[in-house]
Formats: sequence, C-alpha cells, structure tokens
Amino acid sequence: MQFTNPDDLAIRDFLQRIRRIAVLGLSPNQHRPSYHVSAHMQRFGYDIVPVRPGVASVLGQPAYAHLQDVPGRVELVNVFRNANELDTIVENCISLGMPAIWIQQGIINEAAACRARDAGLFVVMDRCIYIDYLHLCL
Repeated sequence: MQFTNPDDLAIRDFLQRIRRIAVLGLSPNQHRPSYHVSAHMQRFGYDIVPVRPGVASVLGQPAYAHLQDVPGRVELVNVFRNANELDTIVENCISLGMPAIWIQQGIINEAAACRARDAGLFVVMDRCIYIDYLHLCL
C-alpha cells in the first residue's frame, strides 16, 4: 500500500476553495510549528479552529478538546500529532464525515493516509500547508 499526494494543481485548487481549518494539536506556545503555521494561515484569511484539550483558546479562537466538539462545518483537519496517533485520527475523521485531512510535514503513516483517501477524503501527507500555500497560492 503506497500513498501519493495529490498534484500541485489539485492542492492549490483545494487551498483556494476552503476557509475553515480545524488544527489538531495547535499549541498555544508561539515557538511551536503548529502555532507559527496556523498564525500564518489565519493571516491569509482562514478560520482556524484549535483542537487541543486543556486549552481555552489559541490565536484568539476558542479551543475544543476533541474534533467532535467543534461546532459547524470543518473543511479541513490539519494534523500536528504523532504518526502513531493517525490511525485513530483518521477513523475519527471518517466517522465524522470530514472532507479532508492534511498531515503535516514530518508526520508519515502510509496506511492511515491510504485509509482516509480510500474513504473519500482529500488527503495530503508529509507536506507543510503554509509552505504549500506560499508556493502554490501567492
């Protein structure tokens, strides 16, 4: 089983089409990659929804303990979690009917990515959404 990311055109079209991103593992620490990337995406006009237990808010937005707690429609789940957690995250995304999952750069779980893709989700793995936005959309 091998996973291949969508091509750059598909990724660009996707990034231009969505607006609301739930970020799993969004840290309130300004020095963490999840904070830095999400802050930039927020400045580009995306609605960032922090998903992190034990935190009231991040980037001025209310935080939710679990993905299923997030009210309203989520267009993308952006994952800043360990690769060994992806099986559970993907199953949760599938059961909640999430349309897309972005597994950040350095996080690789081929089986989970393939399972999400095969369930109909738009899937990007081992790429940084911020870098791709800069490269493909500006």
